Amino acid sequence: MRRKRMDVLPRACAGLLLLSLLCTTGLCQRSKNNRCVLSRAKRCTECIRVDKDCSFCTDESFEESRCDLRENLLRYGCGEASIVYTRGEMRTQQNFSINTALQRTQVSPQGMFMRLRAGEEMSFNMDVFQPLESPVDLYILMDFSYSMSDDLDNLKSMGQNLAEFLQALTSNYTIGFGKFVDKVSSPQTDMRPEKLREPWNNADSPFSFKNVIRLTSNINYFSQELRKERISGNLDAPEGGFDAILQTAVCKDKIGWRKDSTHLLVFSTESAFHYEADGTNVLAGILARNDEQCHLDTDGTYVYDTKQDYPSVPTLVRLLGQHNIIPIFAVTNHSYSYYEKLRKYFPISEIGVLQEDSSNIVELLRTAFERIRSKMDIRADFIPKAMKTEFTSSMYEKTESGSFHITRGEVGKFNVRVKALEYIGGQHVCSLPEKDRQGVIHVKPTSLSDSLKVTASVICDVCPCEQQQEFNSRKCSFHGDFVCGQCICHTGWRGDTCDCSPASSPNNEACIRPGDVEPCSGRGECLCGKCQCYSEDLTQRFDGAFCQYDVLQCPRTSGFLCNDRGRCSKGACVCESGWEGPGCECPMSNDTCIDSRGGICNNHGRCECGRCICDKASLYTSSTCEISYSLGFQAVCESIRDCVRCQAWGTGNRKGNCSACHLQIQMVEELKKEEASEYCSFQDEEDDCTYHYTLEGDPTVLPNTTVRVQKKKECPPGSFLWLIPLLIFLILLLGLLLLLCWKFCACCKACLALLPCCARGRTVGFKEDHYMLRHSLMSSDHLDTPMVRSGSLKGRDTVRWKINNNVHKQGFTSLAAANPKDLIPYGLSLRLPRLFTQNLVKPDTRECEQLRKEVEENLNDVFKHIPGCHKLQQTKFRLQPNSGKRQDHTIVDTVLTAPRSAKPEIIKVMEKHVSHEAFNDLKVSPGYYTVTSDQDAHGMVEFQEAVELVDVRVPLFIREDDDDEKQLQVEAIDVPTGIAEIGRRLVNITIIKEQASSLITFLQPAYSHSRFDKLAKIPVIREIIDNGKSQVTYRTRDLTAKNGRDYIFTEGDLVFQPGETRKEVQVPLLELTEIDALLHNCQLKQFAIDLLHPKYGAKIGRYPQTTVTIADPEVVDGVPSMAGLSQVSQSPKGRLSAPLNPNAHALSSREIRFSWFPPPGKPLGYKVKYWIQGDPESEARLIDVKAPSAELSNLYPFCDYEMQVCAYNAMGEGAYSDIIHCRTLEAVPSEPGRLAFNVVSSTVTQLSWAEPAETNGEITAYEVSYGLVNEENAPIGPMKKVLVEDPKKRMVLIENLRESQPYRYMVKARNGAGWGPEREATINLATQPKRPMSIPIIPDVPIIDAEGGEDYDSYLMYSADVLRSPAGSKHPSVSDDSEHLLNGRVDFSFPGSGSGTLTRTTNASYHQLTSHMQQEHRVLGSSSLTRDYSTMLMGHDSRLPLGVPDTPTRLVFSALGPTSLKVSWQEPHCEKEVQGYSVQYQLLNGGEVHRLTIPNPSQNSVVVEDLLPNHSYIFKVKAQSEEGWGPEREGVITIESQVDPQSPLNPVPGSPFTLSTPSAPGPLVFTALSPDSLQLSWERPRKPNGSILGYMVTCEMLHGGGEPRNIYVEGDNPETTLTVPHLSENVPYKFKVQAKTTQGFGPEREGIITIESQDGGTFSQFGGQQYMREEVYNFPTEYSTKTSISHSSLDPHFTDGMLMTTQRVESASSTLTKQVTKEFVSRTVMSSGTLTKQMERQFYEA
Repeated sequence: MRRKRMDVLPRACAGLLLLSLLCTTGLCQRSKNNRCVLSRAKRCTECIRVDKDCSFCTDESFEESRCDLRENLLRYGCGEASIVYTRGEMRTQQNFSINTALQRTQVSPQGMFMRLRAGEEMSFNMDVFQPLESPVDLYILMDFSYSMSDDLDNLKSMGQNLAEFLQALTSNYTIGFGKFVDKVSSPQTDMRPEKLREPWNNADSPFSFKNVIRLTSNINYFSQELRKERISGNLDAPEGGFDAILQTAVCKDKIGWRKDSTHLLVFSTESAFHYEADGTNVLAGILARNDEQCHLDTDGTYVYDTKQDYPSVPTLVRLLGQHNIIPIFAVTNHSYSYYEKLRKYFPISEIGVLQEDSSNIVELLRTAFERIRSKMDIRADFIPKAMKTEFTSSMYEKTESGSFHITRGEVGKFNVRVKALEYIGGQHVCSLPEKDRQGVIHVKPTSLSDSLKVTASVICDVCPCEQQQEFNSRKCSFHGDFVCGQCICHTGWRGDTCDCSPASSPNNEACIRPGDVEPCSGRGECLCGKCQCYSEDLTQRFDGAFCQYDVLQCPRTSGFLCNDRGRCSKGACVCESGWEGPGCECPMSNDTCIDSRGGICNNHGRCECGRCICDKASLYTSSTCEISYSLGFQAVCESIRDCVRCQAWGTGNRKGNCSACHLQIQMVEELKKEEASEYCSFQDEEDDCTYHYTLEGDPTVLPNTTVRVQKKKECPPGSFLWLIPLLIFLILLLGLLLLLCWKFCACCKACLALLPCCARGRTVGFKEDHYMLRHSLMSSDHLDTPMVRSGSLKGRDTVRWKINNNVHKQGFTSLAAANPKDLIPYGLSLRLPRLFTQNLVKPDTRECEQLRKEVEENLNDVFKHIPGCHKLQQTKFRLQPNSGKRQDHTIVDTVLTAPRSAKPEIIKVMEKHVSHEAFNDLKVSPGYYTVTSDQDAHGMVEFQEAVELVDVRVPLFIREDDDDEKQLQVEAIDVPTGIAEIGRRLVNITIIKEQASSLITFLQPAYSHSRFDKLAKIPVIREIIDNGKSQVTYRTRDLTAKNGRDYIFTEGDLVFQPGETRKEVQVPLLELTEIDALLHNCQLKQFAIDLLHPKYGAKIGRYPQTTVTIADPEVVDGVPSMAGLSQVSQSPKGRLSAPLNPNAHALSSREIRFSWFPPPGKPLGYKVKYWIQGDPESEARLIDVKAPSAELSNLYPFCDYEMQVCAYNAMGEGAYSDIIHCRTLEAVPSEPGRLAFNVVSSTVTQLSWAEPAETNGEITAYEVSYGLVNEENAPIGPMKKVLVEDPKKRMVLIENLRESQPYRYMVKARNGAGWGPEREATINLATQPKRPMSIPIIPDVPIIDAEGGEDYDSYLMYSADVLRSPAGSKHPSVSDDSEHLLNGRVDFSFPGSGSGTLTRTTNASYHQLTSHMQQEHRVLGSSSLTRDYSTMLMGHDSRLPLGVPDTPTRLVFSALGPTSLKVSWQEPHCEKEVQGYSVQYQLLNGGEVHRLTIPNPSQNSVVVEDLLPNHSYIFKVKAQSEEGWGPEREGVITIESQVDPQSPLNPVPGSPFTLSTPSAPGPLVFTALSPDSLQLSWERPRKPNGSILGYMVTCEMLHGGGEPRNIYVEGDNPETTLTVPHLSENVPYKFKVQAKTTQGFGPEREGIITIESQDGGTFSQFGGQQYMREEVYNFPTEYSTKTSISHSSLDPHFTDGMLMTTQRVESASSTLTKQVTKEFVSRTVMSSGTLTKQMERQFYEA
């Protein structure tokens, strides 16, 4: 048994070795798929265009596939002369060698020519030489806006410094200067005449760009001209620098760029930039694109600034590259982030931080130029569309931007690869125009004026044989054309010689093989007596004269058919050249049998089938029959070890008994490598010496084994035990010295401070002592606070710091003490000793994942010893700028959750391990860490040697419940390392929150209460701006009244929930003390109540405090009075004081009761005046009453009123009381506004209406009623009613109306008082014009099925609902969507789509919809566009046979992702049972048709995967019964996941510009106001990506005609409404709305609307408006917008004598209107002579 196993092992090992050799030589690799054969190309030209390696055989007798690889055609018998094969070619046209003695840039070769087949790639080498010193052209382009005035002053004094800088770079230089501001148009520039003459004091007129100093080598002339320049100015912050950069590039001669010099453009500014289509040009009326031409006049001034738009970023990148210009952006910290992003688009560019006064510009240029000198970019211009290029180098490293790090002064070697593409956009390149297939490519390195010109083209020649075809050839039986060796049969003929047609008589007997029954073995079709074998998957499956052979039934090797080295033909393998055997398993060469000496099988065997068959095989025989110990060498050495020791030296375990050893020992002086490939080495335990030996022969046959043993052993030197005590003594001495050094270092700092020379040592401290931040402008929750070091910069200092949050609250006690066991997140930051790379900010990269894992494993291991600590989370990596010499190193930020009490221990652990520079195996940099808790942070920063400034990155603890103004304090604690003293120790940070969501105030500034009331109830009101939660703190304070004697101290929080507007502060009052009673209460007792610390966006309003007077009532002439006030409140000279405690409450919608206490004295009566809140008091109504109360009547419903009262006597009127506010109750609303019908078809309409002109309260619902009427307008049958409970959705879609029948539609509104009157209209849809497009069906718009049965609880459902039939319905429901729903709601977010989601909300009940509408839906990932295309199909066709299903009654598309879709439908009407469905879909523009069969009739939905995003698909669904298939329901769907890359909204093709623009606004909602005007509203974008500056609205006729109207609407509000006049009835209009931020305009939201003409019903001129707050921002005055905010900023601009403000203005033609508001009254007389008054809440006719 043992011998058998030993025999098997050598064979297995030999097999493995052979297999490895085969794989090494490439013989075991499978050949790639043969595209030539798979294409099944029939014609020659078609074949050679399939692949660059395809050839075509024109041999008439050739029977195999004619389109194949050239070597295959030759192997299968096609002659060399019969093969058509097109080769690409490449040759050098011009090549002058590089002369390094010439000090200029050079390239070699200079010209190349190449022709390539589609898919072919060619490459050649290119040499580039850049000298050590080259000419330099430096052009400074400077921002001349007024904020750069100090920068200009500094630059004027730096002429000599610039000259010295350039001379240090090169002896051959020129310098020039240009200036820019912005386009001289509004809104970029103040266009008032006086500002055009002199925008600022001692400033030049505004301009766009001027070339001031042409490039010159005369530095004195440059300095003189520069001193003459004066600053200019403009309005908006972004500047027009892009115009200036483009003109600088294209005006080559006027600027003075030289041919062979390095062109540097220094762009200096402190502002951001305008770019193409950022919206400002639209406001200025400049719409033409930039023509990229030079437009400088003789004075060097750019004259086309007001004629064309700014250039785009890709345009600048392309033009600067073509003109060899390298930009250097010298910008301040304010705009650094913008230009840092912009710089990445240029292959070579630099950026530097410019100090506020530009004093460091020379140093900045020096640094930038040194970086530029080491880079080279190679670009290819004018590349044909069908080609692409790539550049590599084996000498130089390539940067992320694509440039190379080079060494000047040497010839650089580069490789240029040119590839011809095969397909572009699904179209073969040979079908492209000729200009896209050929051209001259300019390959040009940076700063090189000359370029390598490559003349390249794609070979699209036609095969010559196709131009010599024989028509109606005899060879083709006159039924076909003989082309390229084969017959191309005419229609109706087939066969190799076109001699067979379907009309020919069948001859099956000739196709039956002897012994068979079926023709063609059942594997083919008999045509004209010949078998045509069946094929599978476009490949021939059977062959042979009778199709008797299966091409898959040949011998296999290792599972591969014919070893993948041949093909199966007629039941046998036809091997490729070099292979043989039944399964092509044997190579014909002996390469795998060659031994190490070059022989065959070591002359101990024979080579068969690529393997050695050895004469004698053993465990140690290799695959080439050689003895090899590598297969068990250590075992052999070990087995003979004892015998070698015994026979050679007489030692070891066999000592004295060597007779059992059968080795032939041979002692040698030295073992030579050529004698043995392996050595055995062991250590002798008796003398610790190492001995070596080797063996020859087969160890399994011991007598034949010779062992060579090296005579000399390798022994260790003699004993050195005497050194051990000496080493111990030296170690102890070294430890003592280190201890002394440590003690000295601990006190050296104090000692050095006492020395006179060190008394004025260096200091460290914060640069500033205070920072004020506005919350709305903050882009980060951290602040980089600079810390500076002065004095000697030698040596290293570390500084510990801490920050405390909410230091402004430290005087007050906390309401609840913090629990030390509470778990809080601690933010930890460390610096790692490794350079930062961009991969670390991408969480899915391997580098980031590995480093994150390493950090978390080591830190978790350290912190697990602190009780209560959890594992780290949220580990991220970043850079920390301004951190000295380690600012390129990686900062790791992570979060550790631990108890509050663990903070000291965490800080201690951090300091300890940072000082040791390691957390276990994780290395960290010393001197830097941060520990952030919930209210404070501790950290350390490091000043390395020669470092003057570092940033302390302090957290700002931004919380939602922060006060409107909070303060933080950063403190430098100490300097643990170094000798520096702390200078400025503290820095305070103030954060101001703006844009309050509500105003909270006391109702009055003073109140009076009797002690007998026992409780003073003081009202606090909230004015809601943005509905939400608000909170404020109240606290009482002593004045003359004392806590504990007159009242009880009270403090607490008032929390206003959404919708709440009123709260009370209750203060307990105490009875009189005996002392006060004895003094007859002569002293006035008062205390104050303060409102403090508003939260959740609230602000303190008009009365932040109120004074409460404590008084006792007494009777004065039978009337209650306030005796306590009689002595102090009486007005002088007998005049009465103000009535006390005025109070008002509403009795009804038109009445208010107003009451008060009489003042001291004897009043004869009272005068009450009241007015609408917001109106001036001069318009108040005045009534006279005798009693201390009055009833105010004939008021407006749900209206805010203000009122006050005064008493009068014989001396006249007394003082008026404080103003009291009161609102009347609600009344039922008026009828809704005009009804608008968007007719989709004769049975489907979209009905919308306007809010009632007089809402008389808050609208809570609408009711829509509709029903059939006859010719006399009398109802036929019952009216159907639908309740729309969301008052914002003033639109319904009604389907399945009866065709050609008139319907009456009625709509009424409801508020808190009940239902109002109805607005009605009668319309016959069949009489209305049909259009192919309807307005967008926005999400959640109610859909009504007019055919719904009476058993329905409701007829309403929403367009985003999951459709389901009611219980008991005869129609099965749409399949359940519960697998996709969570808590009734599911959001679909598509990757790369920004923030867009598709939301579906499930309702409690679902209802059948029976629509017959073909729809196209666009489901948007980015919510940028929504369209519905509706084309009506008729209902059940009466011509269908009985029992055949009708059309499925609705298609509903639900996007599950950017490439998957759920399609749902409802069961159609059918007299018999439905048996299943068929779903068919394909691309709308054609393509493969996909069919899905659904045999389960209860399955009403299907999920379709692997769709293409941004492609339109057409779906068809039909049902089947036992009577057959019914008609199809069609629908078109597009899943859009992002903005079209070709859109101008995407400035950089293929790489979206990183300055984020907002997403699309919310869905557009249209409301008709009159036959020629409508109201358009939309919501704020879901992802604004910054503050919304406004919106651009475009209106145009859908089918052309008239000029488009552009309307700009300012403001950032949750909802905006625009009134658009001057429209036409029955004309479809397209509206587009884009949001704008500082980064430009976002994608469009599109909608289409038609105002239908209608009969009946008068139109109220106010009927369409939802009057809340109106804003007019641009003229003409007929445009008005409505927003939902309640405050405005007054910032008037005067243009042509017309006042334009951002106040709310409603403009109407000769109409006096009034609106009630809570905050302000604005009066503006517009140019049309319209007087407008505005106030919030309700509109009333004056």
